[in-house]
Amino acid sequence: MSNNNYCVIMAGGIGSRFWPMSVQKFPKQFQDILGTGRTMIQQTFDRIKQIVPAENIYVITNQEYVELSHQQLPEIPAENIVGEPVMKNTAACNIYMVNKIADKNPDANVIVLPADHLILKEKTFLEKVELAFDLASKNDFLITLGITPTRPDTGYGYIQFLDKKGEEYFKVKTFTEKPSLEIAKTFLESGDFLWNAGIFIWNVKSIHKAFEDLLPEMTQEFVSCEYNSENEKVCIETIYPKVEKISIDNGILEKAQNVYVIPADLGWSDLGTWTSVFENAEKDEHNNAIKSKHVLTYNAKGNIIRLKNDNKAAIIDGLENYIIVDTENALLICPISNDQLIKDYVLDLKSFKKGDKFI
Repeated sequence: MSNNNYCVIMAGGIGSRFWPMSVQKFPKQFQDILGTGRTMIQQTFDRIKQIVPAENIYVITNQEYVELSHQQLPEIPAENIVGEPVMKNTAACNIYMVNKIADKNPDANVIVLPADHLILKEKTFLEKVELAFDLASKNDFLITLGITPTRPDTGYGYIQFLDKKGEEYFKVKTFTEKPSLEIAKTFLESGDFLWNAGIFIWNVKSIHKAFEDLLPEMTQEFVSCEYNSENEKVCIETIYPKVEKISIDNGILEKAQNVYVIPADLGWSDLGTWTSVFENAEKDEHNNAIKSKHVLTYNAKGNIIRLKNDNKAAIIDGLENYIIVDTENALLICPISNDQLIKDYVLDLKSFKKGDKFI
């Protein structure tokens, strides 16, 4: 294992599309969504620790989840788990962690991983990451893993690449935000588009240079801090409210000229919706995905059923293609086809007096 290789796990999201299982106090990255015995963030750690030593793995999350991260990842040194004072999208947390790691190792190569993604083809993933680390250490490249698309999905961003036959990596031509279905179909047919999985690899010098060129004001703010010292926390709390709220995609990758993509068939899902959980969950003979002990179904097909309380029984009769999720303080029953509306349901709940306690 190279001591120059580092990992940053981004674990700050709330996962409101997963309500009511994912709530503000206990978001989905800290849950065992598929019933494997390990939570999503633990699976992410298990995967990457095979090629990055535990002392080189960092977690950046919301301040509220620092303690939870410690509990779930005791192998990671306590000082490597960092809480953001406010949520500022992904550009700020990336420059923060790059500076923190570069202070310890100015030659570091860093992989940035979302905490809550599913990767079934682990061996392929590790091979592609090793390739990316090698490329990043030798070239001024900003590298992303692009997922070979299996359907015209409108829920993902897309990466268009300049095809050169027989290569393992390609120069990126364009990043495209989530497209309409018609456009997604043309992307799939053209064969030169990949899904953007939000997995990035770079050397600290390359990404720092990109920030200096493309987000100079943000870079200046973060340069002012003394990293890995007792002054770091106060400095970060001072500058965070001032910096721009922008994603690393919009701020850097869409504008930089040195972005490369490694196509990868990883058995990947961002598990971003109940539909994606349903697709990846085990089903019974009626195509129901049930992760609860005492559930009986009659004339019910294609449902995803989750009961938080193992001492509760449920009988489902006559429902087809529904999400049924029962937790301590909320119950959701809605068609799977409406899973994109769950974020809106959560917003509407806030209008109740004391509605926040349900989310």
